[in-house]
Amino acid sequence: MDLFSTNKGNSLPPLAERLRPRSISEFIGQMHLLGENKPLRNMLDSKLIRSMILWGPPGSGKTTLAGIISNTSGYEFYAISAVSSGVKELKEIIDKANVSFKYYKNPIIVFIDEMHRFNKSQQDLLLHSVEKGSLLLIGATTENPSFEINPPILSRTSVFTLNLLSKSDLIKIAERALNSDEVLSKRNITLEKDAENTLVRYSGGDARIMLNALEIASSLIKRINGGKQILTAKIIEEAYLRKPKYDKSGEEHYNTISAFIKSIRGSNPDGAIFWLAKMLDAGEDIKFIARRMIIAASEDIGNAEPEALTLSVSCFNAVNAIGMPEARIILSQTVAFLASCPKSNASYVAINEALRDVRDFPTTTVPLHLRNAPTELMKDAGYHKGYKYVHDYKNHFTEQEYLPAELSSRTYYRPEDIGKEKEISARLKLLWGNTKNRR
Repeated sequence: MDLFSTNKGNSLPPLAERLRPRSISEFIGQMHLLGENKPLRNMLDSKLIRSMILWGPPGSGKTTLAGIISNTSGYEFYAISAVSSGVKELKEIIDKANVSFKYYKNPIIVFIDEMHRFNKSQQDLLLHSVEKGSLLLIGATTENPSFEINPPILSRTSVFTLNLLSKSDLIKIAERALNSDEVLSKRNITLEKDAENTLVRYSGGDARIMLNALEIASSLIKRINGGKQILTAKIIEEAYLRKPKYDKSGEEHYNTISAFIKSIRGSNPDGAIFWLAKMLDAGEDIKFIARRMIIAASEDIGNAEPEALTLSVSCFNAVNAIGMPEARIILSQTVAFLASCPKSNASYVAINEALRDVRDFPTTTVPLHLRNAPTELMKDAGYHKGYKYVHDYKNHFTEQEYLPAELSSRTYYRPEDIGKEKEISARLKLLWGNTKNRR
């Protein structure tokens, strides 16, 4: 099966397909994998292909690389999509691979696009054939394989991470389209500098989106004197159908999520919901938004309102199960709650200070009275001696040292006098008094 097959009729395939690289020498970008002596390049040069997962954002070259690997290997090749293919088709490919390997010692390559959409049982079908080598798996996913690909599959494959294409990569691809495409190269098109920047910026690092826009833009050009055709920034904006106000991969992405988190931290639900709406309108990954809310629930709210963390985790699970557009309601509800909660970063400060001391005092050891003593030898060495079992004391509490001697004066957790932490602070003061040293 040829992953790079094109239309045989009168109509041409889209520009992105016409321009798809057929060899490594034509491929642009991902030099951390394909540069000299880099892992994927070494694999291709040696033709010792092994099963792999290609993890990266849309338009970064996963499908193209799979096709190049197929051409390089010379093995029989099948390409399927986890969106539209099921168990029957997968089993047929596995059976062919087993027969080919048994009689000819030749494995079959299967490329599975959107592999994260296969459930655990479907992924497990591949396991035996991948393990014995009759099937060489190339799985493509935009989701983190650690969460979406079964661990047994991960342990038998190499994971290659593809990055968003850089500005220079995208410019090279655009120039190649204008100079070498069988259609555009005949039109003597000039791309203005502002248009070039607009073309790249609005693509979000996705080569396919950029090439689709370039093809549309080329059809909007009006001829000017001298027979040349000029692509302006205005034409590029029209080709993208609307001017994006949010770049999911660039600076605006980080600016917007920063404004979103700062609005929650600043107890401003209106601002937080506005920035949430901007991200949703731009097609931001709802799981990314929900993850950041979980972090904010601990970092900025903490024990001032412990329910914030519970609700944030529930929000993540709910939006993951339901998806858009209904997920917007759940996100909005949770954002409004987080922004309206009392705030405390006491837990955040505490762990950072404790980590600093762990690194600054690498030789600290556990005090003897806090150690268990399951053997007589340990008892003789003083393990557990002097430990006070708190349940034997009034209110299930008694003072004793819980830190290494070098750090006995430290107080890491300093609860704020707000929300639920006000109650926590009062209890700790009742137990330990006003001394900073909670031994």
